[in-house]
Amino acid sequence: MVEQKIPRATAKRLPIYYRYLNILLDADKTRVSSTELSEAVKVDSATIRRDFSYFGALGKRGYGYDVENLIKFFKKILNQDKLTNVALVGVGNLGHALLNFNFHQNSNVRISAAFDTNEKIANTIQSGVPIYPMSDLKLQLEDQRIQVVILTVPSEVGQAVADEAVEAGVKGILNFTQLRLSVPKDVRVQNVDLTNELQTLIYFLEHYNAGNEEG
Repeated sequence: MVEQKIPRATAKRLPIYYRYLNILLDADKTRVSSTELSEAVKVDSATIRRDFSYFGALGKRGYGYDVENLIKFFKKILNQDKLTNVALVGVGNLGHALLNFNFHQNSNVRISAAFDTNEKIANTIQSGVPIYPMSDLKLQLEDQRIQVVILTVPSEVGQAVADEAVEAGVKGILNFTQLRLSVPKDVRVQNVDLTNELQTLIYFLEHYNAGNEEG
């Protein structure tokens, strides 16, 4: 696997490229140009070429990119060749939605355990996933060697839950709470603030829409 550090923006685009390349493969497409990729994924072709350049010569001038070779390459880069089990902590409305979804479009990611304080759902199976009481969090994370958790608990308990998860060996947290977590340097937190994203979208619609003279 390539160990070179790449820009964060590039890293966020790699799964988008990977998904579209699989669509091309299913359509029996053998090669693709940066221009074709650009039109499909809505990223300009110069950016695509720059993104790919971080990994060496992935294509040939005048030929484009070999679809199957690119898929094999990105599959390795994105760890798509191995199954990653993640845990869901907090099975409220959002948690239930994530359980029902369970990353069906990404076969290498699977919610294998969930945790909640609600005694009515603890020790049951929801959408094929076992729900454990919160008291079992550290034990199950350690026993199942889970290193990634999705946090959908109330913000007031988010830090305490994160601390316990880190103690159990978790190295990555997808944080849906409004709290900005404090974690060790070797733990990665990805914050997902749905309210903030929606407000940002509305702001751009109101101030930067085509035809809006205030822009």
